[in-house]
Amino acid sequence: MIGPYERPAVRLPGSGGACEIAILAKRVVVVARQTRRSFPERVDFVTSPGFLDGGDERQRLGMPGGGPSLVVTDLGCYGFVEGEMTLVSLHPGVTLEQVRAAIGWELRVAPHLATTEPPGEDELHVLRDLDRDRLYLG
Repeated sequence: MIGPYERPAVRLPGSGGACEIAILAKRVVVVARQTRRSFPERVDFVTSPGFLDGGDERQRLGMPGGGPSLVVTDLGCYGFVEGEMTLVSLHPGVTLEQVRAAIGWELRVAPHLATTEPPGEDELHVLRDLDRDRLYLG
């Protein structure tokens, strides 16, 4: 849905089960390109809830799954601290300024920000096998 729930500008067909996965899965890993458009400060409608407003909101709403555990973008990796997405590592060659420029809110950064380890040969083989159309690996 794009726009307010009562009168959206566009109503899309649905999440294809993503909502149920986000609520019920023990562990969710998200992989996405990072831009201000894909990581806005606010959205009009939540299709697949993560930690919502943070804290214990998942538990309060009775969501049995663990929520997102990791977000991997083309710029870095994020974990979750008290329900808030937190930058835990930068990919080699990426600066904190680049990450901040590609996100729509005041970013929480881990106190000991790491550099992401480059994938080894075995990991590259798996990634290339999974991404045969080169959607993520370019």
